[in-house]
Amino acid sequence: MQVLVTGGAGYIGSQVIKQLNRQGYETIAYDNLSYGYRESVKWGEFIEGELADTDKLKKVFNEHNISVVMHFAAFISAGESVIDPIKYYQNNVINTLNLIHTMLECKLNKLIFSSTAAVYGEPQKIPIDENHPLCPINPYGVGKYLIEQALPVFDKTQGLKYISFRYFNAAGADSEGELGERHHPETHLIPLMFNAVLGNAEAARVFGDDYDTPDGTCIRDYIHISDLAQAHILGLKRLLSHGESEIFNLGNGEGYSVKEVIDTIKRLSGVDFPVVVTDRREGDTSKLISSSDKAKAVLGWKPRYPELEKIVETVWNWKQKTKSEI
Repeated sequence: MQVLVTGGAGYIGSQVIKQLNRQGYETIAYDNLSYGYRESVKWGEFIEGELADTDKLKKVFNEHNISVVMHFAAFISAGESVIDPIKYYQNNVINTLNLIHTMLECKLNKLIFSSTAAVYGEPQKIPIDENHPLCPINPYGVGKYLIEQALPVFDKTQGLKYISFRYFNAAGADSEGELGERHHPETHLIPLMFNAVLGNAEAARVFGDDYDTPDGTCIRDYIHISDLAQAHILGLKRLLSHGESEIFNLGNGEGYSVKEVIDTIKRLSGVDFPVVVTDRREGDTSKLISSSDKAKAVLGWKPRYPELEKIVETVWNWKQKTKSEI
């Protein structure tokens, strides 16, 4: 039994592949390397390819004993999606539909979909559970929303069984320091702050300090990448045991402001790097905090690294180990 991981050379995909292989699954990473890194696929098979290339996808499905597809091959910057929405709809919507259509043609009917808390938009209540109204405010969130709306149709008409995980803020590096976050350009808060720590940026930027929060900066729910990966394996086991399709939030249920993250990084690194406040980014919400009670109750998921300090510590350890390469 093999698992196909699209976007397997990326931040989340490579971490999931590592844990899958440790637990005895065979993996195939399928990635065009536009944002991922070939060297991050240290376990299993690697195939370079595009999701738009349905002939190649069919060949992969027909030549391997694939039971489940985990789909991570999406563009992820909410801010960029506002500037270039066509890029996001083309890849995150059309290419995802290409993948699902090709799966179904090849009689493969199990999918784990990488979704996002951005489908909720501005929170109407905190914490946000899976029944919260969906009202995305940027093209990134809209694209994920559109796929989530299509999945139940494919379930009903084509027998596609799926699990959609709505991530809050994935963060951290694995405890061995082998894999971490390497986006280019980087848009996520914690690695951007560490660029300032290591002198790779003149100053760290904060996008707005006038939000309706206690210290004026955005509040986010950070989930450690290893905890996120483990949830996907639990989802895989659910699908393989003939479980029904489902949607789950993945977060810690705790919110930390941008200023709190900066203070934590300064304390752990011992570097008092400069911080510059700039204008808000379009499409940012003031506060996102999850309720992941459903994942805990249904999947038996339990985060091992819920504390912000532990999440930041794993990044700092990884950065120190690999700073000559970053």
